[in-house]
Amino acid sequence: MANKPIVMISSYPPRLCGIATFCEEAREFIQKANPDRKVLVISHLDGKGSGVFPIIDMQRVDWWKPVAEKIEKLNPYAVHIEHEYGLYEYRDARGIGDGNDGFLDLLEAIGHFPLIVEPHTVHGRLTDFEADFIYKLSRRSHLVLFKCHYQKWRLDWTFQGRGWALPKNIMVVPHGARSDKRWGTHEIHNIREAFGLNKTDLSDHVVGMIGWIQSNKRWDILLSMWEDIHNEIKSRTGQDWDLLAAGAMRDPNHRKDYEEWKSEVHMLEKKGIAHYYEFIPRGDDYYKIMAICDFIVLPSIDETQSGTLARIISLNKPYITTAPMEGLTAQTLESEGGLLFTTKEMLRRKVVKLATDERLRLELGENLKRYLDHVVCWEVVARRYNEAYKLARKAARTGQPVVLDLEF
Repeated sequence: MANKPIVMISSYPPRLCGIATFCEEAREFIQKANPDRKVLVISHLDGKGSGVFPIIDMQRVDWWKPVAEKIEKLNPYAVHIEHEYGLYEYRDARGIGDGNDGFLDLLEAIGHFPLIVEPHTVHGRLTDFEADFIYKLSRRSHLVLFKCHYQKWRLDWTFQGRGWALPKNIMVVPHGARSDKRWGTHEIHNIREAFGLNKTDLSDHVVGMIGWIQSNKRWDILLSMWEDIHNEIKSRTGQDWDLLAAGAMRDPNHRKDYEEWKSEVHMLEKKGIAHYYEFIPRGDDYYKIMAICDFIVLPSIDETQSGTLARIISLNKPYITTAPMEGLTAQTLESEGGLLFTTKEMLRRKVVKLATDERLRLELGENLKRYLDHVVCWEVVARRYNEAYKLARKAARTGQPVVLDLEF
């Protein structure tokens, strides 16, 4: 038993996918928490690396069968699946999807192994399809991992309204964040130099919008107001604050917004109050670009959880984000590390407030440090995963379902 592997099923790098990046980081820390076992990954065809089996072929209606066969051969200690609807949606020649039916078939085929599923999209107000899918998913898994507490208590309300029994096998395990990416202020000069930003006129004080440039990130909200915000901050403090917009396009469907927003940044750049930096938001570069900033603005209008927010938390950077907005709002309230806005005017006020109040920036940063160290660092999350594996193993062995407490 000691040598049985933990097997993860997920998209995986080099795919430019948030779930792939999440799986890569989660695997690293699960491995550290389980040094006596291998942590292996079954991925889509574009996954690469040691211990990675790229066999998920979504061109096949029966894509799940080779996965089930591989699981049988690996005989795992536990199977840990990262789920996002788009990752496992088979589409026929007409482009009609199967509603993730193949994914449910996979769960049935490997259900005799300890089975943990971690869905990354669980909205507070579920569509009929999503509610039905989570119901079926929960019945076919030994344990289901939600990222936020609100997702669990909202599910209670959603299922009650349909007359359905609430699944009792749902555990809340937050989105992990690294605790080894915090640079001191004395190191920031060298980081700026490494990216060539010392050769620009980037100010000493920086507001950042960092990450993948997607339509739902709504960079245009801050861009449209930045000149007025910059001028107000300077009139109050005498300090120059620049906006650093850094990232790259991932989805060609978002090219129109990407081009427009990049053009807006370049216009502000000509006025000497903003800078654009193109880079792939992955690895150390993602963290280092954020480290340059005094605080981050994350004006997203569609998130349940956010890999960008996990990196903000890792760096203990004060931030401003949209509310009410699923996991972004939940983690902001729980961590007490950020400010929330719900109108353009609120965003303008909050940016000015953070830029003109150093004491507040320090307070929010300390709150994030505490939240990281005690709640969401990967070391803590990996221990929670190990608890989940034990519960799933017991359920698989005894046939008795996992029963966990309700939130309220």
